[in-house]
Amino acid sequence: MLRSIPALAAGLLLGVLPFSVVAQTAPDSAPPAAPFQKVSELVALPEFLPGLGTLYVDPATLPAGPFLGYDHDGKLSATIYMTPIEDLEGGGAFNDLAVGSDSVTTTDIYYNAGHPGVEKPHVHVVLYHDKDAKARLAE
Repeated sequence: MLRSIPALAAGLLLGVLPFSVVAQTAPDSAPPAAPFQKVSELVALPEFLPGLGTLYVDPATLPAGPFLGYDHDGKLSATIYMTPIEDLEGGGAFNDLAVGSDSVTTTDIYYNAGHPGVEKPHVHVVLYHDKDAKARLAE
């Protein structure tokens, strides 16, 4: 139960509860099985994004995701959601989004103006899966 508190706090900080966390087992090492695909092969983004890692997503879940972030060694380090601000302001919700791991140690929430794959301004909600994950994804 305590592991879901960062996800709940993320939702409350956004002013609405845009999702409820549903545990999903993703492989601890990359690549995850289909339907996940490497984001850098779907859109014009680098293979490794500092702060997020090497991303994989099921294209059917766009724009919100979940995106699975793996570090340079291929270890699952974060689950990332990219929720368009326009949708949230319009009263939309992103419910029952899966997580790559049920272990969450910290959560970051920040604005992004848009990028290939999620072009609209959106919020990144990043759930880190262990205490060193953020540092491993930083560079």
